[in-house]
Amino acid sequence: MTSNNKKVLFIVIDQLRADCLNGALADHVNLPNLRALQDDAVSFLNHFTVASPCGPARASLLTGQYAMNHRAVFNGAPLAKGTPNIATEARKAGYDPLLFGYTDITPDPRHLDPNDPFTGDEEGLMEGFNERVGMRYNTSLPWRAYLKGKGYDLPDFQNFYDPVAAGITADPRPDDPAFYKSEDSDTAFLADRFLEEMAIRTEENWFAHLTFIRPHPPFVAPEPYNKMYDPKALPKPSPTGDTHLFATLAGQLQPISKFVKGCGDITEGNTQTLRALYLGLATEVDHHIGRIVQFLKDSGQYDDTILIITADHGEMLGDRGLWAKQHAFDPSFHISLIIRDPDQPSQHGRRVHHLTESIDVAPTLLELIGLPKPPTMNGVSLTPFLSGDIPQDWREFAHMELDFTEVGARNLEMVGLKVKQANLAILRSANFKLVHFAHYFEPMLFDLANDPLEQKNLAGEPAFSDVMQDMTRALLSLRMEHMDRSLMDPEKFL
Repeated sequence: MTSNNKKVLFIVIDQLRADCLNGALADHVNLPNLRALQDDAVSFLNHFTVASPCGPARASLLTGQYAMNHRAVFNGAPLAKGTPNIATEARKAGYDPLLFGYTDITPDPRHLDPNDPFTGDEEGLMEGFNERVGMRYNTSLPWRAYLKGKGYDLPDFQNFYDPVAAGITADPRPDDPAFYKSEDSDTAFLADRFLEEMAIRTEENWFAHLTFIRPHPPFVAPEPYNKMYDPKALPKPSPTGDTHLFATLAGQLQPISKFVKGCGDITEGNTQTLRALYLGLATEVDHHIGRIVQFLKDSGQYDDTILIITADHGEMLGDRGLWAKQHAFDPSFHISLIIRDPDQPSQHGRRVHHLTESIDVAPTLLELIGLPKPPTMNGVSLTPFLSGDIPQDWREFAHMELDFTEVGARNLEMVGLKVKQANLAILRSANFKLVHFAHYFEPMLFDLANDPLEQKNLAGEPAFSDVMQDMTRALLSLRMEHMDRSLMDPEKFL
C-alpha cells in the first residue's frame, strides 16, 4: 500500500521544444490536448533541462542531480549504481514504478562482467523501474514484433525510418510517409500498450513513467502527419548570428542529412520541410496524450492522478543553422513543464515565469507523494508554485551543462582540446546568459532582454566586462554550493 491515495503519471516527450507550446512555433502547430492540460494544471514557462543530450538529460531528470554530480555526462557514460532516483525513492512509499518506454541510462560497469550484454548499453534501464514495455531508439523489439504480427513486410531496422516513395522507381522525398500506418506507429504502439495494461489497474495506486520517442529524429512520419503542415507557412529559423568555433564543431556532428533520408543539403526548402515534419510528429504525440487523459477521465482516475508532462531536452530545428541538441543555445535547453496536482484546483491554469530546472521535478514528485528528497538531489520542490505561493529567495539563475565529447577525439585534437576539456557550463538569468568553456574556446555572453535569439556575443565587449565578471563569479559560486555532499550530515556542521 502507498502512503497516500494518489496515482502518478509522469510523461516525457523526447526532444520537444518549449516554443511549440509557448513561443514562436505555438501558433503554427496543433497541440490541443497539451494546451487543454495547460489550462487545467500549472505550467512553468521558463523551464530548462540542466543537461543534454538524451542520456545526461534523463539522468538529471530522474536523479534530481546536476550533471557535474552524477557524471553520466554523455550518451554511454554510466551512472553510478545505487544513485537515488525517482523510482528507487517511490518504492519507499509502496509504489511499483512502471516504465513504458526507456530511460537511456548506461549501467555501472563495475557491477557487470565485461561480457555482459548490458555493459556499455547507452539505452539501459534506470534502477528501480519495472519495465513493462521496452522501447529503444536503436532496437524497439516489442514494436517490431507487433508490426510483424500485423503482417508488415519489415525492412532492415537501419531503414525503418526511411520515407517510402509513392512510385517504385521514384526517389523518396523527406516528407514521403513512413512504411507503417499512423495507428501502428511507435507512438501509437506505446500509447496502446499503456492503455491496455492500465485498464486492469484502475483500483490501485499506481506509478507510471511513459516516455514517447517522438518528435526525436529521424523526422519521418506516417500519414497524415507527414504533410500536416505547410512548410512555406511556418516561420523561418533564427539567423546564424555571430560565429563561434564551438558552434561550427557541433554543427558538423549533426548535419541536416542525419535527420531523414533524402535531405542532404541545407536549403530553405529542406529546412522548412524538416520543421514541418517535426511539428507533425509533435501533433501525433499530442493526439495520443489526449487518448490517455480521456482514459483517466473515463475511468474516474483523473482527479486522483498527479500528472507531470515535460521533455528531456529541446531541438535547434535549424535555428542558427544548427540541428539536434548538443549546442549551447536556448532551443536545446528550453523545455516545457506541466504539473497537475488534483488537490490544488484553484491554481489550475496558472503560468509560472520563474526560472525552474529539470532537477526540480524529482523532489516535487516525491513531496507530492509524501516523501522527502534524498540529500543527493540538487533540485528544489516546486510544490509552493502549485499552491499559489512564490518561494522566498527563489533562484536567480538556471544552470546547464554540456559535455561535447561526442564531437569526436579527432575533431577535438584539431582545435587543441583533450576529451576532459570538452565541456561547457551555462548560467542563465532572466536578462543575461553566460556560456563558459572548460578550455580554449572564448566564452559567450548574450543580453537576452535585447537579444532573445542569442545573435550577438558580448563576451569581449568592454561595456559588458562587469556583467561578465559578475556572471562568472556567480557560476563558480553555484557550482561550489552544489558539489556532492550526499555522505555528509548537515546537522553535524550547524
